[in-house]
Amino acid sequence: MDRKGEFIVTSDKQQSKPSTERLQSLDALRGFDMLWIVGGAQLIRAFAKATEWRVADVMEKQMWHAPWHGFTAYDLIFPLFMFLAGISIPYAITSRLEKDVHTNDVARRIIRRTVLLIIFGAIYNGALSNFENARIASVLGQIGVGYCIAAFSFLYLRKFKPVLLAFLAVSIFVAIAQLLITVPGYGAGVLTPEGSMNAYLDQLLLPGKMYRENYDPQGVLCMVSGAGITLLGVLTAMILRLRTWSGYKKAAIMVGSGLSLILVSLLINPWYPINKEIWTTTFNLLTGGISLILFAAFYLVIDVFRLSRWSIPLCVIGVNAITIYLAARLFSFNKASELLFGGIASLAEGFSAVIIVAGVILLEWLMLFYLYKKKIFLKV
Repeated sequence: MDRKGEFIVTSDKQQSKPSTERLQSLDALRGFDMLWIVGGAQLIRAFAKATEWRVADVMEKQMWHAPWHGFTAYDLIFPLFMFLAGISIPYAITSRLEKDVHTNDVARRIIRRTVLLIIFGAIYNGALSNFENARIASVLGQIGVGYCIAAFSFLYLRKFKPVLLAFLAVSIFVAIAQLLITVPGYGAGVLTPEGSMNAYLDQLLLPGKMYRENYDPQGVLCMVSGAGITLLGVLTAMILRLRTWSGYKKAAIMVGSGLSLILVSLLINPWYPINKEIWTTTFNLLTGGISLILFAAFYLVIDVFRLSRWSIPLCVIGVNAITIYLAARLFSFNKASELLFGGIASLAEGFSAVIIVAGVILLEWLMLFYLYKKKIFLKV
């Protein structure tokens, strides 16, 4: 931190050696996040159906997206991933700059990664089999655009306050677009599937087909809004990299900031609803706050207390998150699980679906563990 209180990225002239630090808590929380996508949510749903326990039923209801306004635990998965992607940005970019990689080369790498994520997202949506009617918008595409905006912001701003202003600018821009700008035929501030600014921009600008009838939940304005929570991750990393602050102080700042964001989102919610489908700013604030608190907990336990052994199974997933996301789409782990565990499942009566889903998770994890041991990581 300089004399003016700015958070800055040190160059190789300021440090005797390049930084090689890696946060195991980042990999662990990313693995925990991905676990729900690749089978964890399905396991809870199957277990609730098999037992009909009240507690299980309550948990099962949290394993689905909110249909429109509102929030469930399942809604946190995507923004949490984007938040964690944001944390990795300062580490990756600073590491390259410390190795005397030119800023223009880093910029080209950012663009290349963004384009590849958009392409992978389109392939995930089936573009190779039906290109003429392909859905170009995608989860990976939104991650790519959010990463691009956040990475360029960090690359050219470098200081905490300007990056904070970038986060605020994105948040305010999305709020203004959704609440104050008139949508032809509907007016301003109409947060419905047909009348929202998201629907208008997606129908006007988005190539290919849309996931919904009138809009796409990974559409144009959602991509921009998603950059907000990615920038929040960048800001978190800039705090984490401060060597003059203790781990306890960093965790306390994260928790305090997270609680503040949650409170603000809930206070504004009656007038500007929390909504994942159109990725409102209040949704960003709520999920950003929860993400900060979750990461603070993982960071304290794993990187500050040094209690990390338990997290290795999660890290196995976290270091190859995109790999398992694509593999779960391209390969039928469910059929493999039925082949290997179908006999046992048939004896379990009402719990057969639980065993099959558990088998899917096991097979996915074993594949990732093999890649982990061989040090094979898909890097975009």
